[in-house]
Amino acid sequence: MKSRFLIALALSALSFSAFAHVGEAHDHGGFLTGFVHPITGLDHLAAMLAVGVWSAMTTRRLWIAPLSFAALLLGGALLAQSGIAFPAIEPMIAASMLVVGLLLAAQVKLPEAAGAVLVGAFALFHGAAHGQELADGSALAGMVAGTALLHTAGIAIGLGFRRANQWLPRLAGAAVALMGLNMGWSLIAG
Repeated sequence: MKSRFLIALALSALSFSAFAHVGEAHDHGGFLTGFVHPITGLDHLAAMLAVGVWSAMTTRRLWIAPLSFAALLLGGALLAQSGIAFPAIEPMIAASMLVVGLLLAAQVKLPEAAGAVLVGAFALFHGAAHGQELADGSALAGMVAGTALLHTAGIAIGLGFRRANQWLPRLAGAAVALMGLNMGWSLIAG
């Protein structure tokens, strides 16, 4: 019964296409607005949780990849706000979900530095998407704090998964990867 519910929940997530709203200048400001921004977008939420879960499942120093993600997320936002254009933001966000989801599903163990570089590179694009929407420094600080909260939650989930059956993290990773495929397909078809 429980496994059927989890599978149905994962499959239902595939029908959602939550994008980062690239190109829409909203000029949002304030810490709270920035804080909830990564939590309210399904693509960012899934990717950031998956980074934390994957890190907790596959490394001893489980904070390195999430810290890299948060730092380069801020870097990408600042670069975008300074006028630097990032190519293919939405496809790279979709790719990040696919790659991190597959890493989690397959329980791939990378050297910690390689994992930090990989997720950090994707974080630049997530940050660029947010940077185009958030107006001020307090909103960016809130975005980083919200991201840190999501990574912390992902790490806690990953630590819980260590004690559970190994199919749970694999199912979660597959769901995130399929969400990335769905987002990518929507970009191609749309």
